[in-house]
Amino acid sequence: MAYITLNKSAFFHNLDIIAQQTKSIDKIALVLKDNAYGHGLLPMAKMAQEYGITKCVVRDECEADEVSEYFNDILILSPRIYSDNQKFIYTINDYSDLENIKYKDLNIALKVDSGMHRNGVIVEELEDALSCIEKSSLTLHSVFTHFRSADSLSSEWFWQNKNYHDIKKIVEEKFSKNVLFHAQNSAALFRTQTIEDWVRVGIAAYGCLEMDKTLLNEPLNFKPVLSLWGEKVSQKTLYHDNRVGYNGVGVVESDNTIVSNYDVGYADGFMRSASPHYTTPNGEKIVGRVSMDNSSFVSDKEELLIFDNASIASEAMNTISYELLVRLNERLERRVCN
Repeated sequence: MAYITLNKSAFFHNLDIIAQQTKSIDKIALVLKDNAYGHGLLPMAKMAQEYGITKCVVRDECEADEVSEYFNDILILSPRIYSDNQKFIYTINDYSDLENIKYKDLNIALKVDSGMHRNGVIVEELEDALSCIEKSSLTLHSVFTHFRSADSLSSEWFWQNKNYHDIKKIVEEKFSKNVLFHAQNSAALFRTQTIEDWVRVGIAAYGCLEMDKTLLNEPLNFKPVLSLWGEKVSQKTLYHDNRVGYNGVGVVESDNTIVSNYDVGYADGFMRSASPHYTTPNGEKIVGRVSMDNSSFVSDKEELLIFDNASIASEAMNTISYELLVRLNERLERRVCN
């Protein structure tokens, strides 16, 4: 059966680079949302704990519950259900969230809209939100935002960063209690020398950070953590002009070509858009279309490395590494290797 390998050495290597930038491992909050970007929630949580990471970021309460034993602080980005677990920090994405929360003694993180115009309390509502929190039994753990263009060379980074720092001043002036601040995602971490209380790192930790190289003083040399493998189902010796797969779009180029079928398809997350031009890292060419459960390659190997770098593979599939990774089926076995 198709499976995934997770390279622990590569993961720790990436965390070393991040820790060097933050100057403190205690500031690293590993983003584990959406099954750890497809890598597998529990195996990545366990490795993060082994490294010494004590904070993480998840999408919802289900993910938070699964990793609760591995972390001290867990930021939930899209909460719908609240509990009294003091490790959980619930994001306020809209002013109405404050009006709808009926629970007491929750740790909350106020997200502010500094220019992304997606989630977050707008500046005009900020003082009212802070006043509401201060009068309630809620505990404001942190205030944070998200940059929309940290990975690209544009003026947007500068004006949004200024907006965020203006917001920070309002919070510091209007809110009487100390709170934490964090705005830096993977790309933003390497665009500034001022490291805040937390740094939310996702794609960099998984080794697939893509950003304009002119923004960096030197290459970061992150290593991809995840590889996708297929196992051989069948093998045939085919001849020139034999056609393979649906609608016969795969054409064999020469006589006595060994074509094997592997148990990996778009149901597993190997995207159909790889057809009919994809070539594996070791040079095996795909023949025909990616099917639901199968893909054929010019190969006689028992196990075939489909990809070991989502940044490169995603280009062949006309998408981004994020989408390719999170599409990987949760049922695929994740094997941790050194």
